[in-house]
Amino acid sequence: VIFRLIASNDKSDGWNVLEVKRLVDHQDNILSLVSVNDLTFVTGSHVGELIVWDAFDWTKQASEYNFWDSSVHPDAQPEIKLSQSPNETSVQHLTSDEECVFAAVGKGIYVYNLQMKRVIACQRTAHDSSVLHIEKLPNRQLISCSEDGSVRIWELREKQQLPAEPVPTGFFNMWGFGRANKQANQAAKKMQENTTMHFLELVGDLIGHSSAVQMFLYFGELGLVTCSADHLVILWKDGERESRLRSLTLFQKLAQNGDLQLKY
Repeated sequence: VIFRLIASNDKSDGWNVLEVKRLVDHQDNILSLVSVNDLTFVTGSHVGELIVWDAFDWTKQASEYNFWDSSVHPDAQPEIKLSQSPNETSVQHLTSDEECVFAAVGKGIYVYNLQMKRVIACQRTAHDSSVLHIEKLPNRQLISCSEDGSVRIWELREKQQLPAEPVPTGFFNMWGFGRANKQANQAAKKMQENTTMHFLELVGDLIGHSSAVQMFLYFGELGLVTCSADHLVILWKDGERESRLRSLTLFQKLAQNGDLQLKY
């Protein structure tokens, strides 16, 4: 539901809340919403629907409904399952950096490019249980936490481009008996040349909680704070950065005491 805040006519500091629009395109419970910028926001539902909305005229710009379908995302690792649990398709949380929307869907993480209007990278089994919270960091990094008690750091990287391979148009092509169609090959080659492939690589694993990590707060250089169902709040620091700071402090103290003689 879209609301507008209107200043009260009386001289008080209060506001009146007016309903402007009610959007009903989702088919199930909406669990997540993120504002991308002043013109766009994104919502996600329990059955894996992601909808990109225009915040100016309240229309649907784009949508994604097949996060769990390996045929739609060929880069994903195929999984053999007898049934699809609703919890594995649920969009639990969304975050954005204005270029992409990062979606926690079931146990996985998906990167949806707003300009291309498609998923450009995914990690279908980022955790052993549902991903509860994700956050975009600088330097193309991402942090996620899960019901399995883990907190992980990911980095969005580009794949090496491989030469385009012929794309068969069918086992018995009625015009070429299985030979690849020339136009289809040229179209596939052009698409591969113009499309940069991405993937999410695990670069860090924070081990300390024994139960579901509900949420975390990122404070940049100051560190990361996580909270869990194990009743613990843990403050995490960047070990490499802290080591550099300790070394710098040590050298400064040695220089002040005259114990450090610099040689040129």
